[in-house]
Amino acid sequence: MMLLAIEQGNTNTLFAVHDGADWIAQWRTATESTRTADEYAVWLAQLLSMRGLDLGRLDACMISSVVPQSLFNLRNLARRYLSVEPMVIGENVDLGIPVRILKPSEAGADRLVNAVGAHLKYPGDLIVIDSGTATTFDVVAADGAFEGGVISPGINLSLQALHEAAAMLPRIAIQRPERVIGKDTVSNMQSGVFWGYVALIEGLVSRIKSEWGAPMTVIGTGGVASLFEGATTAIDHFDPDLTLRGLLEIRRRNTHMGA
Repeated sequence: MMLLAIEQGNTNTLFAVHDGADWIAQWRTATESTRTADEYAVWLAQLLSMRGLDLGRLDACMISSVVPQSLFNLRNLARRYLSVEPMVIGENVDLGIPVRILKPSEAGADRLVNAVGAHLKYPGDLIVIDSGTATTFDVVAADGAFEGGVISPGINLSLQALHEAAAMLPRIAIQRPERVIGKDTVSNMQSGVFWGYVALIEGLVSRIKSEWGAPMTVIGTGGVASLFEGATTAIDHFDPDLTLRGLLEIRRRNTHMGA
């Protein structure tokens, strides 16, 4: 089995290939909802060839997307170029976990996949912090159930808003400043965004734990999670492979579907 896993966020889309034993290739591209199946195929075929692979060897496909308007083209990529019907999170797969929120259909595909991936590796009650376009805090119960959580603006979104809404504030890169008290505009902004997000994480983790009323393990994942490594003790584990682990486990739970 050669599986193509597609994990699409609002900013980036991850394409990864699993050969039945290991993840053997991964690529990221900017998420563009208007990109056609043919455009994806040309791009993907070139990258596969650099690894000695080709589209014809891929015989299974999974899609997790939070961009509904892109699903048509991603589904067509699987149908037209891989000749398979893809598994689509939220449509034709059984996640194998309870979703204990008021409207289960509203739960983002990425958050549910993360819940599966986290429960597979870490015991007990969990908080999964995914830092992307949005920063999400997901509560996963000891039985694997998705219990809801918190959605905050992502760190890049906050930087962009500062720059666009305030005429005198420049566009800056995210980095950890040595001091909290900045001495110029750039260091002021870097401190506000970086240490502000550390405080956001620490504050929400504390409040979630207090409300939950039982010990919880905190896992950080997502594009910018590594920025906070060493900056806070609120996150117990940094796990960049959380989403792919979840996708692969969901695939295993649904192999009877023949997709």
